[in-house]
Amino acid sequence: MKGFLYDLFVPHTHDSADSIDDAMEASTAGVRALKISLFVLLGTTILQAVLVGLTGSIALLADTIHNFADALTAVPLWVAFVLGRRVANRRYTYGYGRAEDLAGMFIVFVVALSAVVAGWQAIDRFINPRPIENPWLLVAAGLVGFAGNEIVAIYRIRVGQKIGSAALVADGVHARLDGFTSLSVVLGAVGVMLGFPLADPIIGLLISISIMLLLWGTVKSIGARLMDAIDPALLERAEHALEHTDGVHAVRDVRVRWVGHRLTGSATIVVEASDLHEAAHVAAHASEHVHEAIGNVDTFTVTPAPPSRR
Repeated sequence: MKGFLYDLFVPHTHDSADSIDDAMEASTAGVRALKISLFVLLGTTILQAVLVGLTGSIALLADTIHNFADALTAVPLWVAFVLGRRVANRRYTYGYGRAEDLAGMFIVFVVALSAVVAGWQAIDRFINPRPIENPWLLVAAGLVGFAGNEIVAIYRIRVGQKIGSAALVADGVHARLDGFTSLSVVLGAVGVMLGFPLADPIIGLLISISIMLLLWGTVKSIGARLMDAIDPALLERAEHALEHTDGVHAVRDVRVRWVGHRLTGSATIVVEASDLHEAAHVAAHASEHVHEAIGNVDTFTVTPAPPSRR
């Protein structure tokens, strides 16, 4: 159960075997995912906002706030994807891909802020209770919210994994969290119908607390990207590709890092070559092998070195 929940709310940020090779195609796929999910979430939010007015539910209000926040987080991430297409220059020598990771941190901030606002609304409802009207509408609203968010979550996470975007995966996890808070709204409505009116603010408060706790996994994922952490499996794939290149006797100093949803790296290989031209040819061939093994690599520099003499 622990592993299931971890995979559900902290999914891997990439799938090397099914990655998109072309940088522009990957960026286009990310923007398309954000556009579609933005309109789906805005539609869900508008529908729930109407039902908040009809029911007066604080739990549904908390859910609606989260859905609206989730829709808004698509905007800076969209900007980051577009900005990441700009070519590197003398000031930003690695390009603008890091804007995507900064957008991921903004997503984390917005999720945390929305949880705090929803918690404050729940506490206020404890102090100033109000009756819940039309609880059956509340059940319908919760189910609609769950369906809309889960569709968006699946889509964002799959595209994020395919293009290697930690920020887009984080945004998908955010949508998934909102989907489960919508189910909690249903529980609050059932409690009200069973004669327990405080179930609504209690559920609203539990939603806020659970989101803050589950947010930690996303914080670690985005933070790891900012610290240039890499999946060891990716490093092993690069090393394997280099080691199995004709003319390579040893591999040293393999480094790989994420810049947004693209990879860049370098390595030193030991070659037994008769001249510099042959050594450069082996290095170029080794770099091609890395690109074949890891599809979303933009630049991988291979430096040839002679074997040490004793």
